[in-house]
Amino acid sequence: MSQGASAEAKAQEARDVDVTAAGRGVWLVKVPKYLSERWEKLQGNGDVGKLRITRSNSKMGPQKPDVVFTSTDAVMNQPGTAPSIPRTHKFALTGVSNQNLVVFSQPHGSEQITIEGKVIQRAECHPVADDKYMQLKRKQLEINNKPKREIVLLQSVVPMYKPRSDHISNIEEKKRNKDTEKRSRLDKEKVMDMLFAAFEKHQYYNVKDLVGITKQPIPYLKEILQEICVYNMKAPHKNMWELKPEFRHYKQSETS
Repeated sequence: MSQGASAEAKAQEARDVDVTAAGRGVWLVKVPKYLSERWEKLQGNGDVGKLRITRSNSKMGPQKPDVVFTSTDAVMNQPGTAPSIPRTHKFALTGVSNQNLVVFSQPHGSEQITIEGKVIQRAECHPVADDKYMQLKRKQLEINNKPKREIVLLQSVVPMYKPRSDHISNIEEKKRNKDTEKRSRLDKEKVMDMLFAAFEKHQYYNVKDLVGITKQPIPYLKEILQEICVYNMKAPHKNMWELKPEFRHYKQSETS
C-alpha cells in the first residue's frame, strides 16, 4: 500500500470523539491577517484581548449588541513587529441562519479529537478608523507600491561592472564566422588537387585532418571524397579515408 493510500485509510478510521463540550455555544470570528499573525507569535495560552458587549436599551425593538474588542499589551508590544496595529476593533455580527457549525480541535501530535462547541454567532472583526489604523494602511500601501527593481547610482567602480573591450560570446561568434569564411567552397578540381597531394604523403586520413588541409565545409568535402576515396569500416584503419585503387600512384601512370 502506498503512503498516500495508507494516510487516507488512517484518516477514515473510526475514532473516539470527546463530546463533553458539545452543547457549549461559541463564536466564529473572522479577524484581520495582521491580528492573527500577532496571536500566532504569542507563546503559551495567555489572553489576547478583552470583549466589551453593550446591549441597546432602545424602545424601537431588539437591536444587535455593540461589541468592542481591545488587544492586550502582550499583543501590541511584541518585539520585532512593525508597524504598530490598532488596539481597538469592532465586531460586525451576523447570524448563522440554518447552518449547523461545530468547532473541532486536535492537539499537535495527538489523535484525540474534541468538540469545543456549537457556533451560535458569526462575526467579522473590523479595526476602528483611528490614527494608528491610518498609519498602518499608509505603510501597507507604501510597501505594495514600492517597485521591485530600482536604479542605483554607483559612487565607485564595481569590478563586476568593469567595461570590457569585447565579451566572450562575441569573440566566439567572430571566430565561428572567421572559420566559416575560411571554409568557403573552392572549385572542385582545386579541392581534388589538394586531396591528391595529401594522399601522396600519407595513405590514410580522417575527415578532420582533410578539413584542416582543404579548409572546406564537411558536407562539400565528403561529396568529393566519395568520388575518389574509399571509407574504411574495419580495423586497423577504421573511420579513415584512402584513395580508390584507380587513383593510387596516378602520377606514375601518367608518366608511363
